[in-house]
Amino acid sequence: MTIAVGDTLPDHTLTQYKDGLETVSSLDALGQGKVVVFAVPGAFTPTCSNKHLPGYIQHMEDFRERGIKVACVSVNDAFVMHAWGISQGVPDDLVMLGDGNATFAKALGLELDGTKNGMGIRAKRFAIYAEDGVVKVLHVEAPGEFRVTSAEAMLEAIEALGS
Repeated sequence: MTIAVGDTLPDHTLTQYKDGLETVSSLDALGQGKVVVFAVPGAFTPTCSNKHLPGYIQHMEDFRERGIKVACVSVNDAFVMHAWGISQGVPDDLVMLGDGNATFAKALGLELDGTKNGMGIRAKRFAIYAEDGVVKVLHVEAPGEFRVTSAEAMLEAIEALGS
């Protein structure tokens, strides 16, 4: 079952690399305050590297001004997410989280089966805006598209809420 507006984010283990490999609870990382979490099918992939992540980097000040934490999740390990963040010039306050076994994506009901292309289980391209862990906005892209999960689209959706 896919998560919906009004639902609470599930609690699953994610990983990040800061001063070493760290495991974090998704609720600890994403369940407090105003948060946008966006997921990409894979680090270092074309749309993710050329459009999706760069858009959030470009608009970080817009999120900061609204008191919104931003996190990027992918079904990659924390080392890959860290290296991707360095290569993209990700600011320290844009949290890069690995969902290496796709447990978070599956718990959200937003996994993508890419096995026919040799990519295994991935996350669909999605973006969620939550307040204290409760989903207020959920945008999921159609396969092969990149429109509704962009930083600009999420800022518009958040503005429409009056948040």
